[in-house]
Amino acid sequence: MRAMGVEEELLLVDPTTGAPTSRAAEVLRAAAVREERDPAPATEKGGSLGHELQKSQVETDTPPETSLAKLEEALRAWRERTRVSALEVGARVLATGTSPLEGGTSHLRTPRFDAMAARYGLTLAEQLTCGCHVHVDVADDDEGVAVLDRIRVWLPVLLALSANSPWTSGVDTAYESYRSQMMVRWPSSGPTPVFGSVKAYRAHVQAMLDTEVLLDEGMVYSDARVSAQHPTVEVRAADVCLDVRDTVLVAALSRALVETAAGEWADGRPAPAAEVPVLRLATWQAGRYGLDGQLVDPTSCHPKPAREVLDAMLEHVDDALGAYGDRELVHAGVDRLFAEGTGSVRQRALLAEHDPATVVSQLARITAGEE
Repeated sequence: MRAMGVEEELLLVDPTTGAPTSRAAEVLRAAAVREERDPAPATEKGGSLGHELQKSQVETDTPPETSLAKLEEALRAWRERTRVSALEVGARVLATGTSPLEGGTSHLRTPRFDAMAARYGLTLAEQLTCGCHVHVDVADDDEGVAVLDRIRVWLPVLLALSANSPWTSGVDTAYESYRSQMMVRWPSSGPTPVFGSVKAYRAHVQAMLDTEVLLDEGMVYSDARVSAQHPTVEVRAADVCLDVRDTVLVAALSRALVETAAGEWADGRPAPAAEVPVLRLATWQAGRYGLDGQLVDPTSCHPKPAREVLDAMLEHVDDALGAYGDRELVHAGVDRLFAEGTGSVRQRALLAEHDPATVVSQLARITAGEE
């Protein structure tokens, strides 16, 4: 069975004002002290809590798991460890793709991030976004590249499911995922072409590096990529999810897409030939409307109601979901999202009833699994 691990980028906010607060270093120190006196439970072994680009962010990383139940346990455990550590230093934790309220923040001072700040200026300074990255095991780079070629048309659908960044710095953006709009400011972001081989993939990456626009391979911010450190495909399209159950859903669908794509490659079935500009448009549509409207159908590249596109995805990965025993959970998760709304829908509903500071407090409770 393919294992999967999840990285969640989380926002740190002031508990009174709800604005971003640059206390990541303090949170990590508190977590380290807590680890010394209260060693991590089994659900956290192999995972981590670390820095991210901005000082008002941290990133959790679960251990690889084959069971969705164990993955959910690990996600909740790492969110809880982060929450407790943040409270100790006067901060709260939000799982949101962008910061609801305006507030000062600055990047973590490392040689790499300093070099990025010097080169990319305001793009880096304003890049306070939180994503969800799912690593799924692959046999080798050959299988990994074959998977990239076949899952790329479905990644906008994962974005729509996870949409959780409707407002930023106190402004309603009109997007369900404004994080996806902020990400396209990076010169290496977005969908990839069909490669057909590891050689072509490596040539693609090297050509990007040869321009010297990017600092290093770690800045290849494509929607999915072959990991340079692990034998995995890293699916990077999703917003961080407000509700852990949505994170598990994104992970389950990511694994099912990888499993299905690997099987298609093994059977000699060609990759879908959708052009990169069309996939960019599909990603924009998913970020703008989420599940509330139409998505671009991966097969026809024409607009269809979001529910029809989701049902097509479920049919596409049905064998993989059945093989892993994930079918019931995934179908229930999709039904729940259409009934209750994505994280973005829930954020806007809260804002319609409460002042922004109260909304941030509510979001922190949902992040922690308290509501």
